[in-house]
Amino acid sequence: MRDERSTPLRPDAQRNRERILEVALTELTRAADAPLSTIAKKAGVGQGTFYRNFPNREALVLEVYRYEMQQVADTAVQLLRTRTPDQALREWMDRLAQYAMAKAGLADALRKSTGRYGSLAQLGHGPVTRAVTLLLNANEQAGTIRRGLTPDDFVLAIAGLWQIDPHSDWQPRAKRLLDLVMDGLRAGATRPPDRPEPD
Repeated sequence: MRDERSTPLRPDAQRNRERILEVALTELTRAADAPLSTIAKKAGVGQGTFYRNFPNREALVLEVYRYEMQQVADTAVQLLRTRTPDQALREWMDRLAQYAMAKAGLADALRKSTGRYGSLAQLGHGPVTRAVTLLLNANEQAGTIRRGLTPDDFVLAIAGLWQIDPHSDWQPRAKRLLDLVMDGLRAGATRPPDRPEPD
């Protein structure tokens, strides 16, 4: 498959591609088996245009998921600008949990259309790895987490997120899990986290 990102697209072609991705996100989140013909129609593009951009369901679903994971990853930079490193890391973990639960339908679509992924923890690996690396490095330099942690360590530690039923009351369970993970990351830190003063 030709990499669409290898050469710049004409403005109209780029708009078509973005419209397809926007509609696909909505439709695939709602129903994992949403017909490609419905996505093309709602995006206002013909079948030829659709298949030039995405030759099959797998290509479309992978690109939608990659795009969405990039949005989640990008919040790491924004949080580090306005929060202390440990606050940024913990808040980013919440953003990741919210994304994972809100986009469960999209995850189902990806599982159905690709057989190469064992768990959602493996998806969006590049952007998420870069975001985690950035957050871990900032915290290590600030002394707020133990030294020597890798992005793989982090992904393994939060893998339980993907075992939580998104249709359940998932927020308290996710918060407990992520608080435990954060406590584990802080164990052995050279500088204790800032704690609010007691009333």
